[in-house]
Amino acid sequence: MAGAQVDPRESAGSGSPESAAERCRAWLLDGLSEQSARHPGPHATPNPEHEGHRWWRVMCLTGVDYFSTLGYQPGIAALAAGLLSPLATVVLIGLTLLGALPVYRRVAHESPHGEGSIAMLERLLPWWSGKIFVLVLLGFAATDFMITVTLSAADAAAHVVENPFAPGWMHGGNTWITLVLVGALGAVFLKGFREAIGIAVVLVGVYLTLNVVVLAVSAWEVLSHPVKIGDWTDAMTAAHSSPLAMVGVALLVFPKLALGMSGFETGVAVMPQVKGDPTDTYEKPTGRIRETRRLLTTAAVIMSGFLLLSSLATTILIPQSAFKTGGPANGRALAYLAHEHLGQVFGTFYDVSTIAILWFAGASALAGLLNLVPRYLPRYGMAPEWTRAVRPLVLVFMVTAIVITLWFHASVDAQSGAYATGVLVLMLSAAFASTVTVHKRGHRKATLGFGTITAVFAYTLVTNVIERPDGIKIAAIFIVLILVTSFGSRVHRAFELRAAEVTFDDTASRFVDEAARSGPLRLIANEPQEHSRREYRAKEYSQREETHIPDGGPVLFLEVLLRDSSDFSADITVHGEEKYGVRRLRIEGPTVPNAIAAVLLVLRDRTGKVPHAYFTWTEGNPVSHLIRFLVFGDGEVAPVTREVLRRAEPDPERRPRVHVG
Repeated sequence: MAGAQVDPRESAGSGSPESAAERCRAWLLDGLSEQSARHPGPHATPNPEHEGHRWWRVMCLTGVDYFSTLGYQPGIAALAAGLLSPLATVVLIGLTLLGALPVYRRVAHESPHGEGSIAMLERLLPWWSGKIFVLVLLGFAATDFMITVTLSAADAAAHVVENPFAPGWMHGGNTWITLVLVGALGAVFLKGFREAIGIAVVLVGVYLTLNVVVLAVSAWEVLSHPVKIGDWTDAMTAAHSSPLAMVGVALLVFPKLALGMSGFETGVAVMPQVKGDPTDTYEKPTGRIRETRRLLTTAAVIMSGFLLLSSLATTILIPQSAFKTGGPANGRALAYLAHEHLGQVFGTFYDVSTIAILWFAGASALAGLLNLVPRYLPRYGMAPEWTRAVRPLVLVFMVTAIVITLWFHASVDAQSGAYATGVLVLMLSAAFASTVTVHKRGHRKATLGFGTITAVFAYTLVTNVIERPDGIKIAAIFIVLILVTSFGSRVHRAFELRAAEVTFDDTASRFVDEAARSGPLRLIANEPQEHSRREYRAKEYSQREETHIPDGGPVLFLEVLLRDSSDFSADITVHGEEKYGVRRLRIEGPTVPNAIAAVLLVLRDRTGKVPHAYFTWTEGNPVSHLIRFLVFGDGEVAPVTREVLRRAEPDPERRPRVHVG
């Protein structure tokens, strides 16, 4: 029938390709970055009404990353340090308790809302240098979190394959099992990830309990057969000339054990989930800082104890040949002991617990990425529009995880270098940020202490990179991709309004209201430097003559004072000021044309009349002006202002007018 209307719901259900594509797009873009900030995980931010959780519960959330390294750390330590694994582990524990722990206790104090050490360095470095440095650190953070996903899944696959009850068709299937686990992780996040802390408490509680049982039985086995200790010490003595030589070798190889410190960055990132005191405020969350420090200290002490005991047990009770690639203890040393001394049933239960916590460690890391990327890149204007949604990011990260898994053939040993690189860079940045912070406050002893820790982390990082360069290669790929896409997005979004809110002070409001009584507002764009009465009059006269401003009509001078041009958006306050016989509206913003465009649109809505803005052409090369606009925020203001207005207001009749003389 002519003129009949189609019900849009019927059209949506017609099964047409167009409607299917629209539904798919709506599903992908559901859940913007503002929502992802509330995504459960290391970087989650609770709702305003959320009171937080007790510190020990939040410790379990970060513990699925930190404690799960027991699944592969003892095997990697034995492979890296051999019979000296316990000594190298003692060095690692010393660095953990005397280095990483003090640093992150400082980070918790300086960054109590979960921003972490990256935000501390962002505050220390001004302008573009700070932004670029943050992007580089994001590359290393992406390395850390992505390798957490792939390495944890690879080690979980190793526990599946090595279990005696695993069917024969699974043997040698580490790569495809890892890919299945990664895919399952992505599917969970595409559907929605909830109740992370409750699940983490159960997994950590069960896993640590099982490890206590395994280590207790292993200790009994060692003490019941003291000859095993003698065999171990005799082998060390035969391989090394003196105890001093053993200590020296342990100091040289301990950087390979850096995986055992992987949970500190997530430990401070979960701070928004920690319940503080009723008297806490956003500016001074004293209780939250105290409880987070308790969280960090408790986790470090627990993990240090497990690392030392597991290293002793696995080194003394497991033949060194079993740790090699393809060996039964490779990547699963404690699981090997569980099967060997507690039977296949208990060992299988241990395997299941280990697989679960390793898989959930990947979930924790992925949740961290989903909150870390939207936290910085959109604020810098350095993210494509679709990165404001969770699901497209999940797909990107899953594809990346698949590539990394195939690249390393799902090998735990091969990925450990890349993992350690990401962990150590973040720890080095935290130590450096802490050093600079206390130095600025005049704390000499603290500066010396944190400076020493920074030097140790620097040595550890350099040693790790030299020994295993795969980590820096992976990080370099992430850094290049982040830099290229970020600056490409910044250029693409350069012509947005980029003003979150525009407000007027009382004087500016009075100027606008009085000028609007005479018709549409007419504003002369002017350089913000101080001028004489004569210069203002000359500028007004030339604009009236060249752009035909009606005689006798009032004009306002609009001046933009540039602040940090590396910022992408900012709130704008318009200040009114009468000086040299003219009325000026003065604003501050990261860019001149975008700020002017935002003010013009607000003036239109405020007065109900389309305002007119008058500019003077700038002399010079248009390409150099464009570069100046992108980098310094000024350049050729008139055409850029017009382009920003064109994109912001599609209706030419309602678009503020731009005149150039």
